[in-house]
Amino acid sequence: MENIRRTVKRVWGYDALLPWQEEAIGAVLAGRDSIVILPTGGGKSLCYQAPAAAMGKLAVVVSPLIALMKDQVDGLTAAGVPAAFLNSSLTTDERRQVEAGVARGRYHLLYVAPERLVLPPCLGLLRRAGVAFFAIDEAHCISQWGHDFRPEYRQLKAVREAFPDVAIHAFTATATPRVRADIATELALREPEVLVGSFDRPNLVYRVRRRTDRLRQVTEALERHRGAAGIVYCIRRAEVDQLAEALRGRGYRAVAYHAGLADAQRRRAQDDFITERADVIVATVAFGMGIDRSDVRYVIHAGMPKSIEHYQQEAGRAGRDGLTSECLLLYSGGDFGLWRSILMAEGLPAPGALPKLEQMYNYCQGAVCRHRFLVDYFGQAYRADRCGACDVCLGEIAVEDGSATLALQILACVTEMGERFGADYVTDVLRGAETAKIAARRHNRLDTYGVLRQHPKATVRNWIEQLEGDGCLIREEGEYPTLNVTVRGRRALRGEDAAPLLRTVARPARVAPSRPTRQAAPPGLGRTSDEELFETLRALRRTMADERGIPPYLIFSDASLREMARERPTTEDGFLQIKGVGLRKLQELGPRFLACLREHGLSGE
Repeated sequence: MENIRRTVKRVWGYDALLPWQEEAIGAVLAGRDSIVILPTGGGKSLCYQAPAAAMGKLAVVVSPLIALMKDQVDGLTAAGVPAAFLNSSLTTDERRQVEAGVARGRYHLLYVAPERLVLPPCLGLLRRAGVAFFAIDEAHCISQWGHDFRPEYRQLKAVREAFPDVAIHAFTATATPRVRADIATELALREPEVLVGSFDRPNLVYRVRRRTDRLRQVTEALERHRGAAGIVYCIRRAEVDQLAEALRGRGYRAVAYHAGLADAQRRRAQDDFITERADVIVATVAFGMGIDRSDVRYVIHAGMPKSIEHYQQEAGRAGRDGLTSECLLLYSGGDFGLWRSILMAEGLPAPGALPKLEQMYNYCQGAVCRHRFLVDYFGQAYRADRCGACDVCLGEIAVEDGSATLALQILACVTEMGERFGADYVTDVLRGAETAKIAARRHNRLDTYGVLRQHPKATVRNWIEQLEGDGCLIREEGEYPTLNVTVRGRRALRGEDAAPLLRTVARPARVAPSRPTRQAAPPGLGRTSDEELFETLRALRRTMADERGIPPYLIFSDASLREMARERPTTEDGFLQIKGVGLRKLQELGPRFLACLREHGLSGE
């Protein structure tokens, strides 16, 4: 393991490994199969890159996306680790050059798409070259119980058959116990070491808001992070196009990305975002898995995701460098119905799809600590009383005044009407609307008619949706959806259970609050001149990235630049102490960064 630590310091410039990395690398060195679940930003890649670099032998990495392969290989090459990829983006000559390099033992890491890996020519090439171990990235894709099932991953069992004596290591950020078991079965793993890191991302600030005005709510969040990188997710393609255009009209450098665009348009949008020509990418869930940009300061869901697993994966793209970042989720009750109709239209929903959708809706409607909810969902215990980094613990939402009475009045109204009407009609009755339908049905004579007359229609509708999310009401689908009181709702009516209703009481601060984390997150900048130097270093990073044709974050992360701006090293030894500075980067990038730092020091700022 000492050789690993020296390699990590020399190549990547890290003084220490993150939690669980040492155990995961230990399984690789021992030649034992493993399943490693670490959150996004938890350092999964280093678990297989470091042993491959230290051993100097070929490791094969299975990756589902071309963009991710290229970024990983560019980053490894910049750090001095020989690496290559085999996928459909290569010309015939390029592919032959890579294959020749594999045969000659030129590479330490080879990235391959799953469908290419299982082809006989590829398996034959790797058998002749010799493989130290296989790493299966995004391994949840192999499970029908996972949130991103890909049939081509099911073919990977052929790897075990072709290489019975070579260890296989599966890596993913999100996997429930059921998915872990499925991964082990489908990959034919032999008594794998199962390593599960904490699912908590303490540097992320989670917020949930009911969506009332999508554009206004999104732009308010963008203003809290003006000039920083962010992702905005929408459910439908039309929403992506509309929102991206509206943001551009307001002066934001925003691009759109979804599966309905031509390949060239998608590539251009993705390139604009990772090269910092765009600050905001508005996308469907078709975007993200292949993005390795570490300085994403916010992720906004302008619509509810379809599962907690999807949310954890997508929101987790914020703050991968360990710095404080915001995750804002905007939702409405209509999102639940939209996803339900999408799932049903696709045919028989995947196993567990509808319960997962309900759990996601419960997260939106709940009033428990967001960090606790997410950690509990993945089967872990959350120890802290308050996280200090979500809307609930920050006091931004609170229980509605008279909440218990309001909930009882709504549940009683649904019961009085025989549980035969939908949410909009129930809202009208509660507010005492004088309509012909209400009069004809004599619902204007009910005890609950007009009891919520003083409240706006949107507020009453919101409370009904909260009671749905809280499990007191359920929407029965049919020709006309109707509200029904659940067992829990009847307990609430008898005073045996509580059904709190929530309201927003405070707006988020312009800058997301910081708090101590278990991750190695550098503290924020303390002086204006530090911020100015950070922006100067950022500009230099962008220039050098353009010269090399790689994304800026592959030069240095924001965390490294902020440490440079704070510590202001002027010697090579000092520069080498910055986290993320290895020997190759010191040699190739150090002179210009040190010149910038010295010039800034001489200017007296």
